[in-house]
Amino acid sequence: MADTPKFDFTEILPLGADDTPYRLLTTQFVGTMKTPLGPLLQVDAAALTLITQEAMRDIAHFLRPAHLQQLRNILDDPEAGDNDRFVALDLLKNAAISAGGVLPMCQDTGTAIIKAKKGQMVLVGNGATTGGDEVAIARGVFNTFQTSNLRYSQLAPLSMFDEVNTGNNLPAEIKISAVDGAEYKFLFIAKGGGSANKSFLFQETKALLNEKALLPWLFEKMKALGTSACPPYHLAIVIGGTSAEYAVETAKLASTHYLDKLPTEGSTRGHAFRDVQLEAKVLQVAQQTGIGAQFGGKYFCHDVRVIRLPRHGASCPIAMAVSCSADRQMLGKITAEGIFLEQLETDPARFLPEVVAEELPDEAVNIDLNMPMDAIRAELSKHPVKTRVMLNGPMVVARDIAHAKIKERLDAGGAMPRYLKDHCVYYAGPAKTPDGMVSGSFGPTTAGRMDSYVDGFQQAGGSMVMLAKGNRSKAVTDACKAHGGFYLGTIGGPAALIAQDCITKVAVLEMAELGMEAVWKIEVKDFPAFIVVDDKGNDFFDAVNNRPYQGDTPVQLKR
Repeated sequence: MADTPKFDFTEILPLGADDTPYRLLTTQFVGTMKTPLGPLLQVDAAALTLITQEAMRDIAHFLRPAHLQQLRNILDDPEAGDNDRFVALDLLKNAAISAGGVLPMCQDTGTAIIKAKKGQMVLVGNGATTGGDEVAIARGVFNTFQTSNLRYSQLAPLSMFDEVNTGNNLPAEIKISAVDGAEYKFLFIAKGGGSANKSFLFQETKALLNEKALLPWLFEKMKALGTSACPPYHLAIVIGGTSAEYAVETAKLASTHYLDKLPTEGSTRGHAFRDVQLEAKVLQVAQQTGIGAQFGGKYFCHDVRVIRLPRHGASCPIAMAVSCSADRQMLGKITAEGIFLEQLETDPARFLPEVVAEELPDEAVNIDLNMPMDAIRAELSKHPVKTRVMLNGPMVVARDIAHAKIKERLDAGGAMPRYLKDHCVYYAGPAKTPDGMVSGSFGPTTAGRMDSYVDGFQQAGGSMVMLAKGNRSKAVTDACKAHGGFYLGTIGGPAALIAQDCITKVAVLEMAELGMEAVWKIEVKDFPAFIVVDDKGNDFFDAVNNRPYQGDTPVQLKR
């Protein structure tokens, strides 16, 4: 008779020892009790609220030291392009401003995501509060967004097609797993729409499970990833998975470096592992794209994580996810010793070099936005794509809902608003304005979401100069060529820096009832941007889209 198989369980994601540096919040709200089954950790529900509200506030303002060091490494790398350095320097300056605790690092302060592991020997008592652990955690999210200069981005569906902002950034995404032990562990994430929209699932086959096929396939997928989620990225790729949704969730966790302590080899037991050799090769492939840190160069990615999961023989999901330049996540834990949060960097200025932006090469072209629109376009038309410009003067701000409402007017026979004819339109939505300041964090949103409006708006005389982040579709390039328009890309990420140094005046122009989605009029000074699409049909990203895979050929980088 054949031997009876022995039961042999392993976690799919077996993480190694936690060497995270933590800081103690408090020793309150926790205690222990002896039981016949072992020590029981008693936790007051207030502890869950406290750790959540502190974490969500921290990750709006502070970054991990390792992330900041990677930005500094770009400045110190002789192979980095000038645009790589320009972006890295702005992101470091932004981090230094955000660490002041007033302006968040990104205007899209994100969906609150909390992943927790609750030990079976942890008992949470609700005290005077009502509801379970999820309610206490959600209250922490609520408290932070009510008391900080953060933006409410969550929309509640009233019907299939009607929505309203919840006004408090709830609901949060909360997932609590039951595990062994007497500790409560947390991963806190603030995920903005730009990077969340760059989580992808591809249903492939075993034919892709070889390096010769996989690397050129990833090259094409990375080019399609583009810049709208604010690189340099922490890129995660997951190959395999017991289900499609598990592959995507694993990719999102890997992009936060939560899975860095996985084994680096597989086994017959079916656990996940990191392929560190393939990670190095994929990072080289990312450099070959030429996208760089948003406007050409080497640093499309800071790093890559490649996770191999077990799979059903008939399925081969491949997931891709990024953590963007607003690399907002941190760990936390509640133990018998107290409540702890990961120690983030509170002095990011120490990573700044002794240089200023003016010392960087390629002098920018000044664009006076006070000029008539025809004069602004005539000036832009003198310069090729990839030219760095500095914008000074008035512009209007409008994004998704405002564009939809304006299109409804046009479809009903109405006229294009004068403000969209006379001014550059900036796709953005501000965070709350701190007391005593002109503006809250006010960085760009993803341009591609407005692509479908461009041709119609330009036919009606509006949106002739657009400003946002990320690449555009061919339809936008064609519209700009046909109507004489321009798309200017600005650096995605430094929203606090823009608010502090570039915006001098903010006022609601129309649709005040939309909150941050209203139409605004702002005044800017020395607002940095690049010509991405011009009036001749040139698109900076065409060079990227047409770039072939080089295989093992070394990347040829241009300063």
